[in-house]
Formats: sequence, structure tokens, C-alpha cells
Amino acid sequence: MSVRVAGLTLASPVLVASGCGGTGRELSAYAPLSTYGAFTTRSISRDARPGAGGPTLAETPAGLVHATGLPNPGLDVFLATELPWLLTEGARVVVSIVARDLGEYAEVARRLATAPGVSAVEVNLAVPDAAELGVLDAREPFHVGAAVSTVLRELPRGVPVLAKLRPDPVRVAESVKVAADAGAGAVVLGGALPASLPDGRPAGLSGPAVSPLALRCVTDARAALDAAGAECDVIACGGIGTAEDARTALRLGAVAVQVGSALFHDPTTAARLAAALDPDEGA
Repeated sequence: MSVRVAGLTLASPVLVASGCGGTGRELSAYAPLSTYGAFTTRSISRDARPGAGGPTLAETPAGLVHATGLPNPGLDVFLATELPWLLTEGARVVVSIVARDLGEYAEVARRLATAPGVSAVEVNLAVPDAAELGVLDAREPFHVGAAVSTVLRELPRGVPVLAKLRPDPVRVAESVKVAADAGAGAVVLGGALPASLPDGRPAGLSGPAVSPLALRCVTDARAALDAAGAECDVIACGGIGTAEDARTALRLGAVAVQVGSALFHDPTTAARLAAALDPDEGA
């Protein structure tokens, strides 16, 4: 079941969400990375981030609360070690990036522009505790447009930008239109909601608990984009754990889905969904 997403032809509408597949080595033990439509990397910043200390994950009755601190080795190490390995494993790579300001976004995108094998760049504007982590807080649609256009200017033609946006049903229509106007090929909707760990630290809530809100964002976004005549795709992310979850999101206007926190419970989830959505596999 190949699909077109932001001008790219992907072998499956099932993508691995940022931060939930580790470096890819963890998932490769369960299925070839070529199984997925794309593998979205953890969010990469210009400089290395050690991540948060102490417990960073906590289960809830309907989801997962997390405050990892966006750990990553920094752009230099990623380009030298992680990206080449992903490509040798046959992954279609979407590089998620995060930055403190527009200047840093431009710098990271400029470096990625010359890196081989980058299929798309996902600009992570959905960090629920952005201010605490010292990254660009894109609560205002204006900031969404500025970040997308900044990154897009630095990339070669044919490398699309995906804008990962906050699951905010109040402002989602405005935000997606701004992202589309700035040149985003797709918007990723339904990420983590603001939450708290049991010790009070700011965190994000993911999993089945966010699914109804994520679906509302998908339907409102698709309607807003269609009304504006915008050529921008919608990717659903948030609570995707079964084939029916994926089919529902696709039916409501998404062209693809990202599987995230479900992988912590069952690392085969994304591979099973990719098979279930393939007509040849008896979907």
C-alpha cells in the first residue's frame, strides 16, 4: 500500500514517530527498517543534549507520560554515525530537528542539505515543555510559519519539510494554514499533550488517551486545508496502536500515520500495522 506524502512515494502509510524508535537499532531486531514508510529519527539538535535525569517515563491507565529532555548526540555525531547506519539498513529517513531559535534551525537545515539520504525534514514544533527545555516555543502560528520557511530555504528542492504541530484544536486550523503557506509539504498532528510526572516535572502525555483529540485535529486540519486550497498533507500521530486506529485516521483525512508510544509496549506494532494495511496481506 504505497502512498504519496509531501511529494514522496512511500512503501507504506505507517511511519515510525520521532523518539520512539531510538536510533533504529532497537527496532531492526524486530523487522527490517525498510518495512516502514519512513523512519523518523529522534529530534536532533545542533549540539548534543544529555537528556533529563531521574525517571523519565511513567505509565498511566491510558497512555505514557514522558519527560526525556530530547536526548541526542548532536548533529555532527548523527551525521557521522546514525544516519549512515540507517541508510545501510534500507530505512527511508525523515530527520526530526529541534532548535533554540530560527538561526539554529537554519544552521541545522543547512548541514542536512548536503547530507546524503535525507528524504525529508520534520521540524518538531510540538514539544509540550519547550520553554523548560530551551527550544523554540511555537505556540503561536506565526512561529510555526517562521520555522518552516527558515528550514525550507536551506534545503534542496525535492526535500520536503514536515511540520509537527501541537495537538491544539483551538488553533489547529490557523496553524496548519500558516505551515502550508510557509511551504510545508505535510503537517504531523496529534503529538504529546502537556502533562506532569508524579514528581511534578513538566512532561508530555502520549498514547490512547490523546487519540480522540488527535483525530479532532486531523479532521479540522484537513477541512481547513481543503477550504484554503492548500496542497499540504496530514499525517496523524497520537494513539495509533491498532490497524483500526490507523484506518480511522486515514478515513478522516490523513494520508499516513506515525506510530509512537505503542512501540514501547510492543516493538512489533508498526511492522504489524504496515502488514495489516497492505491489501496483499489481507487487510
